Amino acid sequence: MIGDRGTLGFAGRYIWRAALPVRAAWLLGFVLVVGGLPMVVDRWVYDQVFRDRLYDLDWARLLREMGWFPTWAVAALALWLAGRTTDRARARRDASALVLAPALAGLLCEVLKLLLRRERPELNAGAYGFRPWSDQPFSTVGLALPSSHTMVAFAAATVLARLWPGARWVWYSLAVGCAVTRVLSRAHFVSDVTLGALLGWSVGWGVWVLQRRWTSVSGETRVESERE
Repeated sequence: MIGDRGTLGFAGRYIWRAALPVRAAWLLGFVLVVGGLPMVVDRWVYDQVFRDRLYDLDWARLLREMGWFPTWAVAALALWLAGRTTDRARARRDASALVLAPALAGLLCEVLKLLLRRERPELNAGAYGFRPWSDQPFSTVGLALPSSHTMVAFAAATVLARLWPGARWVWYSLAVGCAVTRVLSRAHFVSDVTLGALLGWSVGWGVWVLQRRWTSVSGETRVESERE
């Protein structure tokens, strides 16, 4: 196990066991740093890094589909069909996590886009542009912060990394690749995909933890009922 005096030991002793306002402050600071620092390089990357007609390439289309919700809906169905004959409860639990995490990530992203309202890079030639509330207040078309493809991909990758830890580098590599293609195609700034990755990971981890807790509690209740 990672040392008690290491980073995780510090987090366990002083952050996650602290009062809720302290934990909230740490989380907010972390989000601001991870989401804010990439803004320093947004314009430079837009000017220097670009691949025209990127999605004409097979590998780029593959990586983009990692951020498409139906990809994971089909994968979850396959996971359930493959596992239901041996352990129906586990197959249902794992499949539901794989479909729920990217679905929630996608919905959360749409809400955040409506609130933050930062437009896609190409709409303003690489400069930041924000849509006024008077213009399409409930449409996310042309809005980019955070990246929905990246959020969906990282939410799914996080669940898959928990289901098959030995292959976690495969799942996260696909999610990173999805984010990279969004920047290369100038559909997003670096800060769009960075924030999307952080939030997608958070949603995936949250779904996994809450589902396991609920399953544990419901399992204990079922055992107690059978004993009575």
